Amino acid sequence: MLKMMLLHGIRRFETTWGYDASYMRRILSAAPASLLRFSVLAKMVDGRAAPAAALAAAGLAGTLAEDCGPCTQLSADMAAAQGVPASELQAIVSGDEAAMGPDARLAWRFARASLARDLETSETLRDEVVRRWGERGLVAIALRLTTARMYPTLKYALGHGQACSRVRVGGQEAVVARARMAA
Repeated sequence: MLKMMLLHGIRRFETTWGYDASYMRRILSAAPASLLRFSVLAKMVDGRAAPAAALAAAGLAGTLAEDCGPCTQLSADMAAAQGVPASELQAIVSGDEAAMGPDARLAWRFARASLARDLETSETLRDEVVRRWGERGLVAIALRLTTARMYPTLKYALGHGQACSRVRVGGQEAVVARARMAA
């Protein structure tokens, strides 16, 4: 029963997002209870605790640190479904801080500083995140950054990672900031 329910959820997810979730089927086959627990992680983020653009920027910064393919596309598509405008997503995916709105720029810079373990910069930006959106907003952004990294890491570890591929935002090909993320 659990396997059938999870398989139905995987199929619905793939159909909704046009995404190959074969890595989830692999987990389902080997450890259904683990897949169930893992699937709960994405729901940890309170999507109302910070602006959608800020959450998208933090999530895409995390995804781009691990992947520049289908997970990035999925993250961009999900952010668009949350109402983040295509122009803002183009700026986030390309890492163009000047073209980002203030919410996305703050979350992007905070996420990048956190990933780089730049303690001085992240502390200053963390203070600004808390000032704008409170502790709840900080937690949401930190969880979005963290959970965004889990999926590509898991896919690559299971042998389902893919080389960099094109990402489309608002019907246009996006320049992906992958090379800059390594810095």
